[in-house]
Amino acid sequence: MSTKAYLQSVMDGVKKKDPAEQLFHQAVEEVLITLEPILDAQPKYMQNAIVERMVEPERVITFRVPWTDDKGQIHINRGYRVQFNSAIGPYKGGLRFHETVALSTLKFLGFEQTFKNSLTGLPMGGGKGGSDFDTRGKSEAEVMRYCQAFMTELYRHIGENTDVPAGDLGLGGREIGYLFGQYKKITNRYVGVLTGKGLEFGGSLIRTEATGYGVVYFAEEMMKLRGDSLKGKTCIISGAGNVGIHTAEKLLELGAKVVGMSDYSGAVYDEEGLTTEKIAYLKDLIFNKRGLLTEYVKKYTGAKHLPGKKSWSIPCYAAFPTSRENELDGNDAKELLKNGCKLVCEGANMPCSPEAITAFQQAKILYAPGKAANAGGVACSGLEMTQNSIRLSWTREEVDAHLHKIMQHIHSSCVNAYKEFGTDGDYLLGANIAGFKKVADAMLAQGIV
Repeated sequence: MSTKAYLQSVMDGVKKKDPAEQLFHQAVEEVLITLEPILDAQPKYMQNAIVERMVEPERVITFRVPWTDDKGQIHINRGYRVQFNSAIGPYKGGLRFHETVALSTLKFLGFEQTFKNSLTGLPMGGGKGGSDFDTRGKSEAEVMRYCQAFMTELYRHIGENTDVPAGDLGLGGREIGYLFGQYKKITNRYVGVLTGKGLEFGGSLIRTEATGYGVVYFAEEMMKLRGDSLKGKTCIISGAGNVGIHTAEKLLELGAKVVGMSDYSGAVYDEEGLTTEKIAYLKDLIFNKRGLLTEYVKKYTGAKHLPGKKSWSIPCYAAFPTSRENELDGNDAKELLKNGCKLVCEGANMPCSPEAITAFQQAKILYAPGKAANAGGVACSGLEMTQNSIRLSWTREEVDAHLHKIMQHIHSSCVNAYKEFGTDGDYLLGANIAGFKKVADAMLAQGIV
C-alpha cells in the first residue's frame, strides 16, 4: 500500500468510527495530508501503527453534573474530559464551558492540543474538556456551585502529574478559582493541578496576555526570516476578547498599525489605528464592563462600525483570526487576498477553513496554523506548572522572555521541518511534521500502550 493510500485508509477509519464528528474529521485530515513525506522517509511509523494510535484518544471521560440554581431548582449538565495523548507528558489542555460543547469539538481541540504542546518543547501531553454549561446569565453563586459540582467528579481523573486542565472559552480566572478551591477541599492537597490560577494562589504573570503576545512573536519571526518586520504594517484582527486585544497590544508595541477588530455586533474600522489609550479603553470596555465594540465608535467617532460584518473586508497587510474555528472561509480568503493581505497568523484553534488555507497557499502568502502560532497560552501554562513545582514566582520580564524564546523555538522547528520535508514557507506542513515526530518517537520508545 502506498503512503497516500495508507493515510486515506486511516482517515476513512476515523470517519467510519465517528461519522458525525465533522470538526474532529477536519482537524485530523488537516494533519494527515501533510504527513506523507515523513512517513515515506521513516516507514517505522506506519509499521507500528503510530498514526492510527495518534488519532484515537487514550481516554474519554463523560459524566453528569447535577447542580441547584438560586431558586432551588435542580439542573443536570454533562461534563467531559478527553485525555488524548500522554506520550510526552501529563495531559494538558483547557476546559470549555459553553452550551455548544460536545464530544466532537473536544476531540478536535484535544487532537490539536497534542501537536501544539509538542511544538512548545515542554513536557506536556494533549487533552481537552468542559461542559455544556453556560456561565452567561448565571449568578455568581450559581457559577460557584456549578464549578464545585463539576470538580466533585473531575478531581478523580486529574492531578499535577496526570492531567492539568486550564481555562478556555467561558471558563476564566473566576471559574478556575472555584475549581481549584473544590479540588483542594476534596483532596486536602495544595498542588498545581490547574493553570490560569490567580496570582495570589500560584498563578503566573503574563498568562492572560500570553496567547496574543505569542501570536505576534511568531508573526514577527516569519517576517524576520524574510528580512522584514511588522513595523509600519497595517493589521486587522477578528475577535475583541482576551487574545484579540493582547494581539493588538503587542502589535502596537512592535510598531504595527491595527485598524480593524470585530465581535458579535460586527467589525470596527479605525483608519487612524489603535493607540495605547484606545487599547486601555477596550480592556475596560470588554474585560470589566463586558461591552461591545458599538461603544468604541461612540467614544472614538472617527471609527466606523460595520454591523454584522467580519474584519476581513478591511484592507490590510496582516490578518490575525483570534475568535473561533472556521471563522475565515474561502470567500473571506479571496477578499483578504484581493485587498492585499500578505500574512495570516492564526490566534485561535483552526479558525481558517480548508478552502481558505488552500487559497493562502496557492497565493504563496505567509500562513501560520494555530497549533504553532497560538501556542503561547499553553506555553505560559507550562511555565506556571514549572513555577508551581519549584515553589517560585518569576517576574513579568522573566516569563515574557521565556515565552518569546518558546515562540522562537516553535518557529525554528516549523522551518527546519518544512526545509527537510516540504517546500519553502509551508508552515502547515512544518508545524504538523515537527509536532508529530516528537510525539511519535516517544510512542515508539514506550511500546504498544
